[in-house]
Amino acid sequence: MDQALRRALKESRSHGNERLPFGTYWFRYGPGEHVIDCHWHDEAEFFYCLEGETLFQVDTEYFPVRAGEAVFIDGGDIHAAHAHGTEGCAFFSLVFDTQLLASAHYDAVQENLILPLQERKATFPRHITRQDDTEISLLEHILAMMKSCKGETPGYEGAVKGHLYLMLADIAAAGSASNRSSTGSRSESSKIERLKTVILHIQQNYGHPIRLSELAALIPMSEGQFCRFFKSMTRQTPMDYINSFRIRQAAELLRQPERKVSDIALEVGYDNISYFIRVFRKSMNCSPSEFRKRLLKQD
Repeated sequence: MDQALRRALKESRSHGNERLPFGTYWFRYGPGEHVIDCHWHDEAEFFYCLEGETLFQVDTEYFPVRAGEAVFIDGGDIHAAHAHGTEGCAFFSLVFDTQLLASAHYDAVQENLILPLQERKATFPRHITRQDDTEISLLEHILAMMKSCKGETPGYEGAVKGHLYLMLADIAAAGSASNRSSTGSRSESSKIERLKTVILHIQQNYGHPIRLSELAALIPMSEGQFCRFFKSMTRQTPMDYINSFRIRQAAELLRQPERKVSDIALEVGYDNISYFIRVFRKSMNCSPSEFRKRLLKQD
Protein backbone atom coordinates (compact mmCIF):
# COMPACT_ATOMS: atom_id res chain seq x y z
CA MET A 1 0.00 0.00 0.00
CA ASP A 2 1.38 3.42 -0.93
CA GLN A 3 2.47 5.90 1.74
CA ALA A 4 -0.33 8.41 1.14
CA LEU A 5 -3.01 5.78 1.24
CA ARG A 6 -1.57 4.57 4.54
CA ARG A 7 -1.85 8.09 5.88
CA ALA A 8 -5.53 8.46 5.06
CA LEU A 9 -7.65 9.04 8.17
CA LYS A 10 -11.31 9.17 9.02
CA GLU A 11 -11.78 12.68 7.68
CA SER A 12 -11.26 11.50 4.11
CA ARG A 13 -12.85 8.08 4.13
CA SER A 14 -16.08 6.33 5.00
CA HIS A 15 -15.81 3.23 7.19
CA GLY A 16 -18.11 0.79 5.42
CA ASN A 17 -21.77 1.60 4.83
CA GLU A 18 -25.21 1.05 6.35
CA ARG A 19 -25.28 -2.59 5.26
CA LEU A 20 -21.70 -3.26 6.34
CA PRO A 21 -20.78 -0.71 9.02
CA PHE A 22 -17.09 -1.46 9.39
CA GLY A 23 -13.85 -0.84 7.54
CA THR A 24 -10.49 -2.64 7.64
CA TYR A 25 -7.10 -1.11 6.89
CA TRP A 26 -3.48 -2.14 6.82
CA PHE A 27 -0.78 0.44 7.62
CA ARG A 28 2.99 0.24 7.22
CA TYR A 29 5.57 2.92 8.06
CA GLY A 30 9.33 3.04 7.73
CA PRO A 31 11.72 4.05 10.54
CA GLY A 32 11.16 7.62 11.70
CA GLU A 33 8.05 8.17 9.57
CA HIS A 34 5.20 10.17 11.06
CA VAL A 35 2.40 7.70 11.68
CA ILE A 36 -1.07 9.15 12.35
CA ASP A 37 -2.09 12.73 13.14
CA CYS A 38 -4.50 13.51 15.97
CA HIS A 39 -8.06 12.81 14.85
CA TRP A 40 -11.28 11.18 16.01
CA HIS A 41 -14.41 9.56 14.61
CA ASP A 42 -17.74 8.36 15.94
CA GLU A 43 -16.93 4.71 15.32
CA ALA A 44 -14.99 2.45 17.67
CA GLU A 45 -11.66 1.03 16.54
CA PHE A 46 -9.20 -1.80 17.17
CA PHE A 47 -5.55 -1.26 16.26
CA TYR A 48 -3.36 -4.37 16.21
CA CYS A 49 0.41 -3.92 16.00
CA LEU A 50 1.86 -6.40 13.52
CA GLU A 51 5.48 -5.23 13.51
CA GLY A 52 7.70 -2.77 15.36
CA GLU A 53 6.53 -0.31 17.99
CA THR A 54 4.79 3.05 18.18
CA LEU A 55 3.87 5.55 20.86
CA PHE A 56 0.09 5.63 20.89
CA GLN A 57 -2.02 8.53 22.15
CA VAL A 58 -5.64 8.34 23.27
CA ASP A 59 -6.92 11.70 24.53
CA THR A 60 -4.16 12.79 26.95
CA GLU A 61 -2.78 9.30 27.63
CA TYR A 62 0.41 8.02 25.95
CA PHE A 63 1.72 4.44 25.96
CA PRO A 64 4.02 2.31 23.78
CA VAL A 65 2.37 -0.41 21.70
CA ARG A 66 4.54 -3.31 20.55
CA ALA A 67 4.12 -6.10 18.02
CA GLY A 68 1.47 -8.56 19.19
CA GLU A 69 -0.44 -5.93 21.20
CA ALA A 70 -3.59 -3.98 20.42
CA VAL A 71 -5.38 -0.77 21.31
CA PHE A 72 -9.13 -0.18 21.60
CA ILE A 73 -10.44 3.32 20.91
CA ASP A 74 -13.98 4.19 21.97
CA GLY A 75 -15.98 6.28 19.51
CA GLY A 76 -15.24 9.98 19.93
CA ASP A 77 -11.80 9.56 21.52
CA ILE A 78 -8.99 11.65 20.07
CA HIS A 79 -6.13 9.38 19.06
CA ALA A 80 -2.80 9.49 17.27
CA ALA A 81 0.33 7.41 16.79
CA HIS A 82 3.91 8.62 16.86
CA ALA A 83 7.09 6.94 15.65
CA HIS A 84 8.83 5.07 18.46
CA GLY A 85 12.16 3.31 18.30
CA THR A 86 14.42 2.77 15.31
CA GLU A 87 12.28 0.20 13.48
CA GLY A 88 9.33 0.80 11.24
CA CYS A 89 5.88 -0.40 12.26
CA ALA A 90 2.86 -2.09 10.75
CA PHE A 91 -0.75 -2.15 11.94
CA PHE A 92 -4.09 -3.70 11.17
CA SER A 93 -7.08 -1.49 11.93
CA LEU A 94 -10.74 -2.44 12.29
CA VAL A 95 -13.09 0.55 12.51
CA PHE A 96 -16.72 -0.28 13.27
CA ASP A 97 -20.00 1.33 14.24
CA THR A 98 -21.21 -0.27 17.48
CA GLN A 99 -24.69 -0.35 15.91
CA LEU A 100 -23.31 -3.33 13.97
CA LEU A 101 -23.88 -5.31 17.17
CA ALA A 102 -27.27 -3.87 18.15
CA SER A 103 -30.15 -6.32 18.59
CA ALA A 104 -33.29 -5.92 16.52
CA HIS A 105 -35.28 -6.19 19.75
CA TYR A 106 -34.37 -5.17 23.28
CA ASP A 107 -33.05 -8.45 24.62
CA ALA A 108 -30.51 -9.59 27.23
CA VAL A 109 -27.64 -9.16 24.77
CA GLN A 110 -28.61 -5.56 24.10
CA GLU A 111 -29.07 -4.81 27.79
CA ASN A 112 -26.03 -6.60 29.20
CA LEU A 113 -23.43 -6.26 26.46
CA ILE A 114 -24.23 -3.72 23.73
CA LEU A 115 -25.64 -0.76 25.68
CA PRO A 116 -22.83 -0.87 28.26
CA LEU A 117 -20.34 -0.84 25.37
CA GLN A 118 -22.05 2.10 23.67
CA GLU A 119 -22.30 4.01 26.95
CA ARG A 120 -18.65 3.19 27.74
CA LYS A 121 -19.72 1.58 31.03
CA ALA A 122 -18.39 -1.87 30.07
CA THR A 123 -15.98 -1.49 27.19
CA PHE A 124 -12.78 -3.20 26.09
CA PRO A 125 -9.44 -2.64 27.83
CA ARG A 126 -7.60 0.31 26.32
CA HIS A 127 -4.21 -1.38 25.85
CA ILE A 128 -4.52 -5.10 25.18
CA THR A 129 -1.30 -6.99 25.88
CA ARG A 130 -0.67 -10.67 26.65
CA GLN A 131 -0.71 -10.45 30.42
CA ASP A 132 -3.56 -12.89 31.01
CA ASP A 133 -5.75 -15.46 29.26
CA THR A 134 -8.54 -12.96 28.58
CA GLU A 135 -6.24 -10.53 26.79
CA ILE A 136 -4.67 -13.36 24.78
CA SER A 137 -8.16 -14.46 23.74
CA LEU A 138 -9.06 -10.91 22.65
CA LEU A 139 -5.91 -10.70 20.54
CA GLU A 140 -6.66 -14.04 18.91
CA HIS A 141 -10.14 -12.81 17.98
CA ILE A 142 -8.63 -9.69 16.38
CA LEU A 143 -6.20 -11.82 14.36
CA ALA A 144 -9.05 -14.08 13.25
CA MET A 145 -11.07 -11.04 12.08
CA MET A 146 -8.03 -9.72 10.23
CA LYS A 147 -7.55 -13.04 8.44
CA SER A 148 -11.23 -13.23 7.44
CA CYS A 149 -11.31 -9.64 6.18
CA LYS A 150 -8.04 -9.88 4.26
CA GLY A 151 -9.31 -12.78 2.19
CA GLU A 152 -12.96 -11.65 2.25
CA THR A 153 -13.85 -15.29 2.54
CA PRO A 154 -17.58 -16.05 2.16
CA GLY A 155 -19.31 -15.12 5.40
CA TYR A 156 -16.48 -12.87 6.63
CA GLU A 157 -19.06 -10.21 7.56
CA GLY A 158 -20.66 -12.63 10.00
CA ALA A 159 -17.24 -13.70 11.29
CA VAL A 160 -16.43 -10.11 12.30
CA LYS A 161 -19.75 -9.69 14.07
CA GLY A 162 -19.42 -13.08 15.77
CA HIS A 163 -15.89 -12.43 17.01
CA LEU A 164 -16.93 -9.05 18.44
CA TYR A 165 -19.78 -10.72 20.35
CA LEU A 166 -17.39 -13.34 21.69
CA MET A 167 -14.94 -10.65 22.75
CA LEU A 168 -17.67 -8.91 24.71
CA ALA A 169 -18.60 -12.23 26.30
CA ASP A 170 -14.94 -12.81 27.24
CA ILE A 171 -14.53 -9.53 29.11
CA ALA A 172 -17.91 -9.94 30.79
CA ALA A 173 -17.08 -13.45 32.00
CA ALA A 174 -13.63 -12.40 33.22
CA GLY A 175 -14.90 -9.22 34.87
CA SER A 176 -12.30 -7.26 32.93
CA ALA A 177 -14.57 -4.76 31.16
CA SER A 178 -13.48 -1.13 31.59
CA ASN A 179 -15.77 1.66 32.75
CA ARG A 180 -14.80 4.84 30.90
CA SER A 181 -18.16 6.58 31.15
CA SER A 182 -16.82 9.29 33.44
CA THR A 183 -13.04 8.97 33.39
CA GLY A 184 -10.75 11.98 33.28
CA SER A 185 -10.82 15.22 35.19
CA ARG A 186 -12.92 18.19 34.19
CA SER A 187 -9.71 19.96 33.15
CA GLU A 188 -8.70 17.12 30.80
CA SER A 189 -12.20 16.93 29.31
CA SER A 190 -12.08 20.65 28.63
CA LYS A 191 -8.72 20.32 26.87
CA ILE A 192 -10.01 17.50 24.68
CA GLU A 193 -13.15 19.41 23.68
CA ARG A 194 -11.08 22.50 22.87
CA LEU A 195 -8.77 20.46 20.68
CA LYS A 196 -11.72 18.87 18.89
CA THR A 197 -13.11 22.35 18.18
CA VAL A 198 -9.84 23.41 16.55
CA ILE A 199 -9.38 20.19 14.54
CA LEU A 200 -12.96 20.36 13.25
CA HIS A 201 -12.40 23.97 12.14
CA ILE A 202 -9.26 22.91 10.25
CA GLN A 203 -11.08 20.00 8.60
CA GLN A 204 -13.90 22.27 7.44
CA ASN A 205 -11.72 25.17 6.27
CA TYR A 206 -8.42 23.65 5.09
CA GLY A 207 -9.09 24.81 1.51
CA HIS A 208 -8.85 28.45 2.60
CA PRO A 209 -6.15 30.43 4.42
CA ILE A 210 -6.20 29.59 8.13
CA ARG A 211 -4.60 32.11 10.47
CA LEU A 212 -3.18 31.30 13.84
CA SER A 213 -5.25 34.10 15.35
CA GLU A 214 -8.57 32.56 14.21
CA LEU A 215 -7.65 29.19 15.68
CA ALA A 216 -6.59 30.77 18.98
CA ALA A 217 -9.88 32.71 19.08
CA LEU A 218 -11.87 29.47 18.99
CA ILE A 219 -10.58 28.41 22.42
CA PRO A 220 -10.10 31.36 23.27
CA MET A 221 -6.40 31.83 24.07
CA SER A 222 -3.58 34.12 23.11
CA GLU A 223 -1.62 32.93 20.08
CA GLY A 224 1.35 31.97 22.26
CA GLN A 225 -0.81 30.03 24.72
CA PHE A 226 -2.62 28.32 21.87
CA CYS A 227 0.61 27.16 20.18
CA ARG A 228 1.86 25.68 23.45
CA PHE A 229 -1.52 24.04 24.11
CA PHE A 230 -1.80 22.56 20.61
CA LYS A 231 1.72 21.13 20.62
CA SER A 232 1.29 19.66 24.10
CA MET A 233 -1.84 17.84 22.87
CA THR A 234 -0.69 16.73 19.41
CA ARG A 235 3.12 16.90 19.40
CA GLN A 236 2.81 19.05 16.28
CA THR A 237 2.68 22.79 15.74
CA PRO A 238 -0.66 24.08 14.36
CA MET A 239 0.96 24.76 10.97
CA ASP A 240 2.55 21.30 10.84
CA TYR A 241 -0.87 19.76 11.52
CA ILE A 242 -2.59 21.92 8.88
CA ASN A 243 0.06 21.05 6.27
CA SER A 244 -0.15 17.36 7.12
CA PHE A 245 -3.94 17.38 6.79
CA ARG A 246 -3.81 19.27 3.48
CA ILE A 247 -1.22 16.89 2.04
CA ARG A 248 -3.39 13.89 2.95
CA GLN A 249 -6.29 15.45 1.06
CA ALA A 250 -4.02 16.21 -1.90
CA ALA A 251 -2.76 12.63 -1.94
CA GLU A 252 -6.32 11.36 -2.29
CA LEU A 253 -7.07 13.83 -5.12
CA LEU A 254 -3.92 12.78 -6.98
CA ARG A 255 -5.56 9.40 -7.52
CA GLN A 256 -7.70 11.16 -10.16
CA PRO A 257 -5.38 11.30 -13.21
CA GLU A 258 -7.44 13.97 -14.97
CA ARG A 259 -6.86 16.51 -12.16
CA LYS A 260 -4.07 19.05 -12.63
CA VAL A 261 -1.53 19.29 -9.81
CA SER A 262 -1.95 23.08 -9.76
CA ASP A 263 -5.74 22.75 -9.34
CA ILE A 264 -5.28 20.24 -6.52
CA ALA A 265 -2.88 22.59 -4.77
CA LEU A 266 -5.47 25.38 -4.87
CA GLU A 267 -8.25 23.07 -3.68
CA VAL A 268 -6.34 22.01 -0.57
CA GLY A 269 -5.33 25.55 0.38
CA TYR A 270 -2.05 26.34 -1.42
CA ASP A 271 -2.03 29.30 -3.79
CA ASN A 272 1.72 28.90 -4.40
CA ILE A 273 2.42 25.75 -6.43
CA SER A 274 6.14 25.77 -5.61
CA TYR A 275 5.42 25.88 -1.89
CA PHE A 276 2.86 23.08 -2.26
CA ILE A 277 5.39 20.86 -4.04
CA ARG A 278 8.00 21.61 -1.36
CA VAL A 279 5.62 20.74 1.50
CA PHE A 280 4.38 17.63 -0.33
CA ARG A 281 7.94 16.41 -0.93
CA LYS A 282 8.87 16.95 2.71
CA SER A 283 5.87 14.93 3.86
CA MET A 284 5.81 12.19 1.22
CA ASN A 285 9.49 11.99 0.15
CA CYS A 286 8.52 12.59 -3.47
CA SER A 287 6.88 15.25 -5.63
CA PRO A 288 3.12 15.18 -6.39
CA SER A 289 3.85 14.08 -9.97
CA GLU A 290 6.13 11.28 -8.82
CA PHE A 291 3.53 10.18 -6.31
CA ARG A 292 0.84 10.08 -9.02
CA LYS A 293 3.11 7.98 -11.27
CA ARG A 294 3.53 5.46 -8.46
CA LEU A 295 -0.24 5.28 -8.01
CA LEU A 296 -0.82 4.75 -11.72
CA LYS A 297 1.87 2.07 -11.77
CA GLN A 298 0.13 0.27 -8.90
CA ASP A 299 -3.22 0.44 -10.71
